[in-house]
Amino acid sequence: MAEVNLDTVVTGFEQIDPNTVLVSFVIIILAVILSKIVAFFLTKFSEMTWRYRLHLKTIIPLSKVLIYSLAIYYIFASIFALSFNQLVLLSGLIGAAIGIGLRNLFENIAAGIIIVMEKTYHVGDRIEMGNYYGEVKDIGLRATRLVTPNDELVLAPNNLVFTQCVASGNSGSSEMMAMLDIYIENDSDVDLAMKILREAVVTSRFVYISPTRPVVILLNDYPFYKGLKARAYVNDLRDEFVFRSDVTRRTWNEFYKKGIKPPKAHIVNYGNAAE
Repeated sequence: MAEVNLDTVVTGFEQIDPNTVLVSFVIIILAVILSKIVAFFLTKFSEMTWRYRLHLKTIIPLSKVLIYSLAIYYIFASIFALSFNQLVLLSGLIGAAIGIGLRNLFENIAAGIIIVMEKTYHVGDRIEMGNYYGEVKDIGLRATRLVTPNDELVLAPNNLVFTQCVASGNSGSSEMMAMLDIYIENDSDVDLAMKILREAVVTSRFVYISPTRPVVILLNDYPFYKGLKARAYVNDLRDEFVFRSDVTRRTWNEFYKKGIKPPKAHIVNYGNAAE
């Protein structure tokens, strides 16, 4: 029975000639070009509609999966003229190939499809994947493209979702929490310092405040100095670092006017080492 099935699959490929291969290659190229065009226009349109930016970008990987799937199906069903049974048998052969030597490649492809379907993370999210943290620029079938805060492009294999934890800072939302730490001398006026820090946060042009997105100022008491931590949400996750810089700059400008000073550098280093 297995030999008959194998002969059936082989028969479906007997009519393949150079012209058939060329047509199939052209279809694949067109699918790649079409996916890039769709991704380009969706990206441009998403930037024009800030509120729905991340929702529109979510469609990009879905459109790629759909376009590539239709192209592959058309090649096998129309160009190679394979029947449904032959397609099923061919899928079995491909599965055998995965087990023989293409396991990592197909594992990445399977992970890419799972990421898109389960919405593990989205294009535009800030995630920590493996040893890297950055904004998701693209979710491909094989790898996810991340841009780190240092503007480095990282290609993270999709199968990392099977072996490592993936942390998302915003989970598809435009807003994201940004935290910053400020350390002051132990004998500083803590109440005044917390008030100044809060005012710097709530007056920042990058902050987003709502009943579900509050501003929180925390105080930590270390042996030789005190630490203030601000937790707030930014309007756009891409403003995470400029928000921190803006708040830190304006906070310290006001601190120096009020006589609030930072602890000595060696004391801070001692405290961090003790932690």
